[in-house]
Amino acid sequence: MAMIFCSATATTESPQYTVVQAESDFEIRLYRSSVWMSASAVGITSFEKATWNGFHRLFQFIQGANLNFSRIPMTSPVVTCMVPNSGPLDSEGYYVGFYLPVKFQENPPVPLPELNIEPYKFHSHCVGVRKFSGSARDERIVQEAEKLDKSLSRSEWSDSKIEQRGYSIAQYDTPFRSAKRRNEVWVGIHAPKLGCKAVDVAAY
Repeated sequence: MAMIFCSATATTESPQYTVVQAESDFEIRLYRSSVWMSASAVGITSFEKATWNGFHRLFQFIQGANLNFSRIPMTSPVVTCMVPNSGPLDSEGYYVGFYLPVKFQENPPVPLPELNIEPYKFHSHCVGVRKFSGSARDERIVQEAEKLDKSLSRSEWSDSKIEQRGYSIAQYDTPFRSAKRRNEVWVGIHAPKLGCKAVDVAAY
């Protein structure tokens, strides 16, 4: 099984990962441990509204709304994690995540209290990934998640999906870009025999 190392681009930092397996319709990736800023949008059942709500607060944070008055470069992707139970993809709410640049990984700036965001450490973990273009809208993300499910069910990873963790949608482009957008749907993978363990998320 080929192992391909992927790193951040020259212009925009991204979390680092290794491709464990690459197929025409999905990938299994092993992400390194990293620190993100997370904005809760629990109680909002629309993926689009939750993403806008969370990212608006995160954008204020990176523009200097923190106790350090630090301006933080934009990174990618912005990831919207779903809390299972109701709404699109059975989600009862969301968390919107912003990957912190390497410069701020060890000592994240402290956000202003009114933003209601906090740093989270994601330990090394695996995800199943499906790429898709266009706009990530409520109806579309359901379709793409179903396609990822179908692909995984026909593979050696069929019993490895972590159902209770829900799905995440990763968006790599600015909202102002309309063409050739890059989006992904992620789902947690737990397969210790294949080198993938479930992730524990620890708050600072």
